[in-house]
Parts: sequence; C-alpha cells; structure tokens
Amino acid sequence: MKALKILTIIFAIALIGAGGFYIYFTRFSTRVLINPIEYTTFKRAVPQSPDLCSRTDAIEFYYYDSSDKGVRSNNKFGLYIYPDSEQFVKLADELVNSNGGDWGYVLIPYNLQDTDEEKWQRLFFLLHKKHLIPVVQLWNINPDEVESDTKKAAKFLNQFLWPVKQKYISAYNEPNDANFWYNRVDPKEYAKILNKTIEIFKAQDNDFFVMNGALNLTAPNASGYMDAFDYMKKMDEEVPGIFDKLDGFASHSYPQPDFSGSPTDTGRASIRGYEVELAFLKDTLQVTKELPVFITETGWAHAEGKKYNSNYMLGSKTAQNIKAAYEKVWLSDPKVQAVMPFTIWYESPADHFAWVDQNGSPYEQFQVVKAMKKVAGNPERLNLASVSALGCDKR
Repeated sequence: MKALKILTIIFAIALIGAGGFYIYFTRFSTRVLINPIEYTTFKRAVPQSPDLCSRTDAIEFYYYDSSDKGVRSNNKFGLYIYPDSEQFVKLADELVNSNGGDWGYVLIPYNLQDTDEEKWQRLFFLLHKKHLIPVVQLWNINPDEVESDTKKAAKFLNQFLWPVKQKYISAYNEPNDANFWYNRVDPKEYAKILNKTIEIFKAQDNDFFVMNGALNLTAPNASGYMDAFDYMKKMDEEVPGIFDKLDGFASHSYPQPDFSGSPTDTGRASIRGYEVELAFLKDTLQVTKELPVFITETGWAHAEGKKYNSNYMLGSKTAQNIKAAYEKVWLSDPKVQAVMPFTIWYESPADHFAWVDQNGSPYEQFQVVKAMKKVAGNPERLNLASVSALGCDKR
C-alpha cells in the first residue's frame, strides 16, 4: 500500500511537470516542439537529379511543384513576424491560413550579421510545415562592406530549403528615413546597394525574387528625411533603370494621419499609397515592368497596449478597418500579391500595432481577420520524397 502511494505521488508530480512543460512551450518558450524524424529528413534532403538512382543507399530528395498544375491561386493574407520566436510562426499560421486559407505570407526581417544556422534551419522547416511563404527583409548591412556582406547573406539564405520555389527578398527598410539608414538619407548610396543586392542574389540563385525596401510615403523633405518620390527619382538618376530590375515592389501603405485614417481614403497617405507609387514609376520614371505589389507594412494603431493610449482608436474599430481594407481594396486589386500588416508583437510603445499582447492573447483584429474567408494558395511548393537502392522507386 505504501509503495502504491509513493507511485501515485510520483505519477502526480510527473503529470504536473509535464503540464508545466507543455504550458511553457505553448506560451513562453521561443521554440515549439517539432518532430525530430521529420526535421532530420528535411535537413538532409538533396536536390532532385538524374544521378540519384546511382546511389547504393536510400536518399531523401526535394523538388518544387504545385498540387494542381495549370491552376494558380494566391492567398494574400499575411503578417509581419520575427525569426527569434517560433511561436510567431504558429500564430501566423492560425491567422493567415484559417477559414479555407492555405499558403499565406509572413514578413521576416533578417540581420545580415546573423549566422545562426540552426535557428534559421528550424524556422524554414516550420514555414514548410505550416505552409507559410516568407518574404525576408534584409537589414543591418555594413555600408563599408556591401559586396562581402551581401554575398555572405545570399549564400547563407540560399543554403536552406525554402517552402516555395520563389525566394522573396526585400532589400532593407525605409531608407528615405535616416532612423532606418545609418542616420543619413542617401538615395544614391541606396540605389547602388539595391543594384548590387539584385546582382548578387540572382547570381546565387535565379529563384531569388528581389524587391526594393519600402519607403516612408509621408516623409517630408526635412532633416533626416526625404520625400519618397524625390528619393526614387534620385535613385533612378544614380542607377538608370533600377526599378525595371526589380521582380516586385514593396510598399508601406499606411492609413495616415497618425495611423488612424479611413480605409476609404485614397492617395499616398492611405492604404492605397502603392497606387501612387506605381503611377510615379510608370509615368515619371518610365518603368515598363508590371510589378506585383507586396505591402510589407500597414495597419491601424489601437488604443490597447501595455499602456492605454487614448489618441488611437479602440481595437474594435481597428479590427473593422482592417476587415474593410481587405474586402474593399486589397483582395480585389490584382496588382496586390500580399499584405503583411505590422506587427505580430512588439515592445511598448509599438505594441499599439500588435496583433497579440505580451502573453500571446489575440487582439480583436486578429480574431476578425482569422474569421474572414480565404482561398487556398497554390504556389510551387517544396516536396520531400526518397529513392531506394531497390529499383530507385519514389516513395
């Protein structure tokens, strides 16, 4: 009887411990639990090639294909997340791939000085498992080491198995705002860096899909800032035809003023700011390419946060504005390929843009967008398979 009591106590402690472990991993850990066998297979897969059958052992390989050839569909819903918490991947999947959706988008910033292969390997594995298309936004290049930094970044990012064939890259962030570009505004310097980024990434793999760094559309011509259209014009003067070299166009189409404008507003200070940018490229800079638009930041600020801010609208109103923006503007516009609002979560005071609070609990806009009807995207996605030494059969 005494032994039975001891076993019961041990079992109870084990249950409590397991419960605590589960709560930790589902709420507070930066990592999520993954299947180690699947992850190992993912890491050791090699490209599909004719000489696979010459191997004498079983080998895992990968290839890219769509599940329904000839039919292209695109799930435009997305979210701005970060690479340092795998929980963000899980939350993004819950949001953008809900209610019929599949293969939504995530914007992920990449620090060019980050060489943590295991972190990024796990991240790309999770993106593959969750059917999320990454748009990787470069940041923190050393302006004195542009060529070497860019080559290292292209090589680093190209070593991973991307969940879809096209590897989307956005070259930095709001360079017409000195706060985001080494405390200076230098369109000539940025144009040359963008040009070099395109050349180096394309040389590494032509599947890299390179777009500009989105500009601050409401920046004035003042100390530390330059008007976005003046900035683009000076870029084109420094590197003629630079915008025709892009594969897509990144835009920060925010509802101004004060991130509180109406979803029905038009013009450069609205959620349709990208329309003005495209018109400028075509009419003023004579860009001939039809560039698909990736809205890599947008969104309304809500009053709720670590500290309540009454200058912003209530979360319920923010949620309705986001819903209206999708339904009345972005989803129906064929020029828009993806919309990735800022941000899954951020420290105060930027938490007024967050889609979840510091405990991971969704704000109202998360729930409203999650409930919206979506489509299942059909990109050329990563497939894993294997061949055996016996007849080289695919299985």
